Amino acid sequence: MKLRYLALPLLAVAAWSSPPALRAQSYPAKPVRVIVVFPPGGSNDVTARIVFAKLPEIMGQQFVVDNRGGASGTIGAAVVAKSPADGYTVMVQSTTHIANAYGYKGKLPYDTLGDFIGVTPLARQVGILVVHPAMPVKSTRELIALAKKRPGEINYGSAGLASYVHLSMVLFTTMSKTKMTHVPYKGGGPLSIAMISGEVQTTIGTIGSFFNHLKSGKMRPLGVTSPKRVSQLPDVPAIAEAVPGFDFTAWVGSFVPAGTPKPIVDSLNAGLKKALSDPDVAKKLSAQTLDPMYMTPEEFAVRLKADYERYGKLMKAIGMN
Repeated sequence: MKLRYLALPLLAVAAWSSPPALRAQSYPAKPVRVIVVFPPGGSNDVTARIVFAKLPEIMGQQFVVDNRGGASGTIGAAVVAKSPADGYTVMVQSTTHIANAYGYKGKLPYDTLGDFIGVTPLARQVGILVVHPAMPVKSTRELIALAKKRPGEINYGSAGLASYVHLSMVLFTTMSKTKMTHVPYKGGGPLSIAMISGEVQTTIGTIGSFFNHLKSGKMRPLGVTSPKRVSQLPDVPAIAEAVPGFDFTAWVGSFVPAGTPKPIVDSLNAGLKKALSDPDVAKKLSAQTLDPMYMTPEEFAVRLKADYERYGKLMKAIGMN
């Protein structure tokens, strides 16, 4: 009897000390915690709930969403960075993850690129350039012409200093060689109110955040920030049609702590690839003006590095690098 009891901990040790490839074969063997680093209701949360709801069917275990919002996602990211690198803690974070490296420079309790492995993007977020309906412009070219005629007189709003909205407009004014006055607000809600009231005349925000205002006519769309037009708004040109080379989209992505065995990362990546390829998942994301976005971990690593360098240049342009 004693020998039989002694064998149990030995088996446990053997399982734990087995090669990562063997452990990955049984991954996931228990529920996985998915930490969304923003509060419920936003694009990160919506994306996570749509995509990871498909994974139990694909991978045989529950993926439980846990919202840990605060400080632009840095609180939740810190939790993930300190979690065991075993594949049972996954982070869902947006391009804000890269911007935070500059916005919180020297103050983050983790290394933005070094403490995480990007598994795959989940969805692409496309921005849209809008103006107040009272503005005498109906195209991107007309807005550029007016801004050049009245330098500094047009106010553009943002969801805060160094936000996606702010950096999008910095890139737009830089590439179009125009000068406008930046008016920052404390988030997307106040920005929308300012746009509708005419307090600011133009801005760029994600399509999802402005979609209802576009339908009601409270904002006039001029161009999308992707290189080509999007299926949700096929009649709206790409900004690149007026400003060649303009491309500034955001993503919602999935990450695990650095040190997670590659076979586990690859297994999770394969499961997410199947989920993102599912027509029902794609339809639900599209309804939220999100596009399914898949990459291998290696491809995502290249994108993360490129975004890190690009954001650094934009941050330098606004004096934050």
